[in-house]
Amino acid sequence: MDDKLFRKRHSLAHIMAQAIMQMFPDAKLGTGPAIDTGFYYDVELPRTLIPEDLKLLESTMREIIKAKQDFEYYEEPAAKAVEFLRAAKQPYKVEIVEDLMKNEGVETVSFYKNGEHFVDLCEGPHVENTGNIDPRTFCLDKIAGAYWRADESRPMLQRIYGLAFNSKEELNAFKAAREEAKKRDHRKLGKEMGLFAFSELVGSGLPLWTPRGTLIRELLNDYVWEMRKEYGFQKVTIPHITKKDLYETSGHWALYAEDLFKITTREEHLFAMKPMNCPHHTQIFDAEPHSYRDMPQRFCETTMVYRDEQSGELNGLSRVLCITQDDAHVFCRKNQVVEESLKIWDIIDRFYKTFGFELTVRFSRHDPDNFAKYKGSKEMWAMSEAMVKDIIVGKVGENYIDGPGESAFYGPKIDFMSKDALGREWQVATIQLDFSMPESFNLSCINEQGEKERVVMIHCAIMGSIERFASILIEHLAGAFPTWLAPVQVALLPVAGVHEEGAQKIAAELSMHGVRVEIMHSDSDTLGKRIRGSELRKIPYMLVIGDKELEGDALAVRSYRTKEQKNMPTKAWIAELLTEISERRL
Repeated sequence: MDDKLFRKRHSLAHIMAQAIMQMFPDAKLGTGPAIDTGFYYDVELPRTLIPEDLKLLESTMREIIKAKQDFEYYEEPAAKAVEFLRAAKQPYKVEIVEDLMKNEGVETVSFYKNGEHFVDLCEGPHVENTGNIDPRTFCLDKIAGAYWRADESRPMLQRIYGLAFNSKEELNAFKAAREEAKKRDHRKLGKEMGLFAFSELVGSGLPLWTPRGTLIRELLNDYVWEMRKEYGFQKVTIPHITKKDLYETSGHWALYAEDLFKITTREEHLFAMKPMNCPHHTQIFDAEPHSYRDMPQRFCETTMVYRDEQSGELNGLSRVLCITQDDAHVFCRKNQVVEESLKIWDIIDRFYKTFGFELTVRFSRHDPDNFAKYKGSKEMWAMSEAMVKDIIVGKVGENYIDGPGESAFYGPKIDFMSKDALGREWQVATIQLDFSMPESFNLSCINEQGEKERVVMIHCAIMGSIERFASILIEHLAGAFPTWLAPVQVALLPVAGVHEEGAQKIAAELSMHGVRVEIMHSDSDTLGKRIRGSELRKIPYMLVIGDKELEGDALAVRSYRTKEQKNMPTKAWIAELLTEISERRL
């Protein structure tokens, strides 16, 4: 956000804290930052807030804005600030200042005050006075719980969120987009369409895929495999657990041990559920010697990995404990890196174009100010980042996003970003260059001179997490899958019992051509409710079968996507349908 909007949002957080203290004089304030959609403040209150409280707080905020109170900046010695905040009975603010003194050696802290009305520990910046804020451009939004400093062992505070934008029009547009997002929520649509379920007995973050949902997963994965096969990838299979030693060698244990599901055997050996596949794949490559003539070796596998996420971070399919990755690793020589990366890039382009996603590219490199957290030498990083940048520039010129600090710990990445139908940006596919892991596992091939030559590893995922990609796709398409991907492609609705046999014959002909068809039988519900049921499940084509359809050689075909109905000869429509499916039309 720009500086003007940041100041506005930050000031509104300050104004909200002032309103809270007026409404609850014994409130204990936490922190209140500006965020991407507005602001929030964490606060300890004598009672739980209810939605009606937001209206009262918002009204008080508008009065403060109307009063045109000046924001005045001043500084205090840190020790004196602690005394002041302790006297004001603000323990969370005391903790902040004491931590600054202890951990950062801070001697002076800053405050902002609104005359004699309110004072808050804050580094700013703010608007000049409250009257600079247009009251039509903000509103209070919701209440949530938040542990102090995101620590589950600390007190649970109440977090009050507000929305704030540059104009009333932007605020209203955001609200409208959010309402549309609720309609498209993959959790809601997934349940309505019967794609997946969750069970308290199984556990949070562990989705259960129904036959319909499983079919979608398999069709997506088959499409990726179809393209990978063109470029010489081979399928491999690995176990879902491993000894600790594998991740100690790769470097993952030192960095991510707390994120692993660990298993201790009856013989007291420590194993882990795999959180990634690359170390396993190195061992397949290393299982036999390789000549330069064998290079590159391209392995791929769609398999689950497991990460011990905090329960509060789990969210539908977007954030789960078991992640299905369409993972692949290319082991190649240094002079093959560009060609292999461009092949993967081609697969990514083709896949996302199929769904109407436009891709932008991010050059995800290391953080030069925090090199200690990365594996490998500075020389290795300079070389690998130069290679990745050359690949990107050769493909898209300077039309890419620079991402310092966004790399993996072992190497730079080409991250592909895309916006969905609601304008939300997602990171989707990735290509990662890795000189570090081949070094850790001593991976090599024999070159033309008969000498061992260190290989390079390219990590790539097209969908990344199938669960996460499915959530993005469901919301992007509002659940209206293209015909080739829809679990049921055609719904047949016989008007009455006398039309059932005719519907069966049409279904048989469609099935013979591989079309996924379902008869919604006349005795199951009224025709109107069956039509509604087909629409709720967003089945691409619906055919109502009555006397007219059975007496002639034409079908009344209703398209879910266009909402139009057209009459077509049966064979002509089937031919058109099969072409649409085979071409994977959107």
